[in-house]
Amino acid sequence: MTKATGTLTPRLEAVKVLRWRGGSHPTYQAITLQMAREGMRAYTWAQSANFRYPLRSQQYDKVLYCVEGSLEVVLPDLNQRVVLRPGDRLELPRNVRHAMIIGERGARCVEGEKATLAN
Repeated sequence: MTKATGTLTPRLEAVKVLRWRGGSHPTYQAITLQMAREGMRAYTWAQSANFRYPLRSQQYDKVLYCVEGSLEVVLPDLNQRVVLRPGDRLELPRNVRHAMIIGERGARCVEGEKATLAN
């Protein structure tokens, strides 16, 4: 939040998508272990096919991994949409508005708060 205007200033340049490259994608256990090494407490969520999460933002820096299925993340302030598949990681700074659309086979994801992104 800027002090002069009181408006939220998303750090859009800090949005990162890390695509899984390689053979079989990492397991749930491998992903949660990696997040623990980075100091995050991971939690899992799953959603059925075609579910839509409305536009929102968080007051923390989020790391999101797709474990199974797929989801589309809509970033209106960047005028972009990103599809995450198993093994893909999204780093989303606090206050960045986003919506999500779950893929046709549903999705299982792991999320955590990444304190090191915050200023």
